Amino acid sequence: MENHTLNSFTLQLEGLKVTETSMYPIFFFFLFSYLVIMILNVGIVVLICIDKSLHQSMYLLFCNLPVNDVLGNSYMVPRVMSDLLKPPSERHIGYYECVVQAFFSHVFGTASHTVLMIMAFDRYVAICNPLRYSAIMTNRMVLKLTVSAWGVAFVLVGILLGLTVRLNRCRTLITNPFCDNASLFKLSCESVVINNIYGLTFTVVLFTSSIGSIILTYTKITAVCLTSMNKTLNTKALKTCSTHLVVYLIMLFCGIFIITLHRFPQYSDQRKISAILIHIVPSSLNPIIYGVQSKEIKKFLSKFFQSRKICSLS
Repeated sequence: MENHTLNSFTLQLEGLKVTETSMYPIFFFFLFSYLVIMILNVGIVVLICIDKSLHQSMYLLFCNLPVNDVLGNSYMVPRVMSDLLKPPSERHIGYYECVVQAFFSHVFGTASHTVLMIMAFDRYVAICNPLRYSAIMTNRMVLKLTVSAWGVAFVLVGILLGLTVRLNRCRTLITNPFCDNASLFKLSCESVVINNIYGLTFTVVLFTSSIGSIILTYTKITAVCLTSMNKTLNTKALKTCSTHLVVYLIMLFCGIFIITLHRFPQYSDQRKISAILIHIVPSSLNPIIYGVQSKEIKKFLSKFFQSRKICSLS
């Protein structure tokens, strides 16, 4: 039976409903996934930092994606793994810790869109204005785009959580494996009309801007490629843009899927699993997709492993 304590600072996480036989396989799956995410994404960032040939705007902007993946999973996956090993009655979390967790949850999702939008702009300039690329995509511009991507995410999510924190709480049960905004404002017995309006507007504006910018930039890129007789340009465009588009579509599909499941309460267990997988799956695939497609990254890794092999033989 759920407690009805006014403004309690101790909340209970419902978490995942797992049997004793499936608990440890799921735990080790999350552990393995988290290690893969950390190793691949941190490795990509370190690689771009130490290799001067990768100090290009394309890779510097891409750095935002693995940083977002590391932050987005570090606040969530270890907590979910810890709660898996506890009985449901002992899965407690402090209110302010829950708010911070919800903040990073939504920043992760929002920044995934804004970062991919600025990366699409970079690809547009590189292919549609190749002669002016160096003049446009300066270090200053890269910094402005990066600050804009993160700034928009922090401001939009800050307002979202600010509207929720103002509400009085009469419930203590978080019906989710981790905290998010919807779980938090459902703790209130007050009217949440403003929260729903802002949340809907936030989602519509973010998705419309994201999808619109991708369609616009890729339409112009396609037009340039169709009218150009430069096979080198077309090959480069196909290679870099297909990588970006695959990453974007994975992220977009995951986002739409979890939003859809929120509309069907009877699929609450599937929604909980999906809410975790939306963090794990794209974060695991992003560095692999970019690593496989990037000639510079493959070249660096080839040199690195060859040097290690020579050192070991000597």
